[in-house]
Amino acid sequence: MSDDDRIASPAAPPAGGATATPPGGGRGRRVRSMVATVLAAALVLVALIAPADVNDLTPAAFLRIPVEGLLAVALLVALPPRPRRTVATVLGALLGLVLVLTLADLGFSTVLDRPFDLIADWAFLAAGAEFLSESYGRAAQVGAVTLAVAAVVAVPVLVTLSTRRLARLLGDHRQVGARTAAAFGAAWVVCAVLGAQIVPGLPVAADTVATGVWDRTRQVNAGLHDQERLADQLAGDPFHDTPGDQLLTGLRGKDVLVAFVESYGRVAVEDPELAGEVDAALDEGTRQLTAAGYGSRSAFLTSSTTGGGSWLAHATLMSGIRADNQLRYTNLVRSDRLTLNGAFKRAGWRTSLVMPALTRAWPEADFFAPDRVYGAGDLGYRGPTFSFSSPPDQFTLEAFQRAERTPGHAPVMAEIPLLSSHIPWSPVPSLVDWDDLGDGSVFTGTNRADRTDEGTRKAYRKSIVYSLRTLVSYVQRYGDDNLVLVFLGDHQPARAITGEGAGRDVPITVVAKDPAVLDQISGWGWQDGLNPAPDAPVWPMESFRDRFLRAFGPQSRTHS
Repeated sequence: MSDDDRIASPAAPPAGGATATPPGGGRGRRVRSMVATVLAAALVLVALIAPADVNDLTPAAFLRIPVEGLLAVALLVALPPRPRRTVATVLGALLGLVLVLTLADLGFSTVLDRPFDLIADWAFLAAGAEFLSESYGRAAQVGAVTLAVAAVVAVPVLVTLSTRRLARLLGDHRQVGARTAAAFGAAWVVCAVLGAQIVPGLPVAADTVATGVWDRTRQVNAGLHDQERLADQLAGDPFHDTPGDQLLTGLRGKDVLVAFVESYGRVAVEDPELAGEVDAALDEGTRQLTAAGYGSRSAFLTSSTTGGGSWLAHATLMSGIRADNQLRYTNLVRSDRLTLNGAFKRAGWRTSLVMPALTRAWPEADFFAPDRVYGAGDLGYRGPTFSFSSPPDQFTLEAFQRAERTPGHAPVMAEIPLLSSHIPWSPVPSLVDWDDLGDGSVFTGTNRADRTDEGTRKAYRKSIVYSLRTLVSYVQRYGDDNLVLVFLGDHQPARAITGEGAGRDVPITVVAKDPAVLDQISGWGWQDGLNPAPDAPVWPMESFRDRFLRAFGPQSRTHS
């Protein structure tokens, strides 16, 4: 046995027969060596067969036979010492990178219900860091980033060292390694033929690494070619050259507000644990608005994202093109696509973006053709911050009202994300009298409420109810014959709230006092009221722009 292949073993005693270590020291080293070897084998096994979806992450998921591991054992057993060490190092480094990507997949599947995209998702890492800073403070952000960087470095190193250790062990016990690999290889073939599964969807005869590499290859290829597909979609815009006097003629004189309610997903109106209170708020709002002379129609849209990435949903709805990853979003907002905001501007409306969490430069804003962007510093808020360091939704709407809907104002179209229902959903502000809002100081102290429900389904439910009641209250307070409110969810909440297989549907509602507005969408088949039933129509979110522009096109006229 060569020095290159030798596993650490007790040193020879010095001359004279004196022992180099206290009694029992050799046994201690052997125990430590055995523990290290077991841990190394466990880490390599995890890297080989760990599932990429958090829902599959159970102990039974690791009761599988990785074919790549068997092939690696056969190769390492056959090689002489020096090549064995080199190959083990290369295999360990590659397997370490595979494990890093698997960990990224687990994180993304937990929040966004999909795997990490090597081409498109790097911006989500920065967005996640920003969320931690805004919601939990700078220390949480620094700690999480430091931990993530350490993991990216440490995981490949540890897997490489583990692979090298196991390779040395195989060099010392070639026959045992070969026989073990042959036995497990036969078991792998039998399980593959029988299609054996302990966890549904995870075959015992695993080829996780090979399948993952193939999926990554296809993912990267699709990402690299997506710009061509996007260019084709952009070239086919039927409204690109439509003159302003032929756009949105059925809404002349109206103020149109498009409000995105953060994380307001289908689960909120249908999940038994959530829907009772949410449906009650919507049904109560329907009665209140009906009594005040307003009508409403509701349905569902299938968002381009879930769990996060609100900006993807905003761009999808407004542009009529599905933006389901960051690369596509980036390419889309660099184009001259006519957004719904831009159509209103071309038709003569004043357009505004009210962004209560915007604290830095935002060059993408130009894509949405605003006459004015209101960031966090422009709203005049002097109270405490709530979810995602934003003011309460009620103050956001009040600030918009003060800035854009003053007496004698020109018709305005505004896009407003409401963030009180942003994760962690706690604490939830309370509705106050609109006359008492002032600069927001009325909320001082209320954001120090008990946060024991933070991140829970209860907190989520309460935050959605607050946002919905705030919108109804705004219409009661500031609505008139010329107000048209479109409010919708941007995406479903994280999987911790929705559970598995919840889909990407979000409710959408149109509210108006002028009956002619709702008459023009009667052909949509949407349901009366604020609360869409399970059988309400479901449209792709990207179809809304074109349907909206056609419904209120030159053939339409309001009775204002």
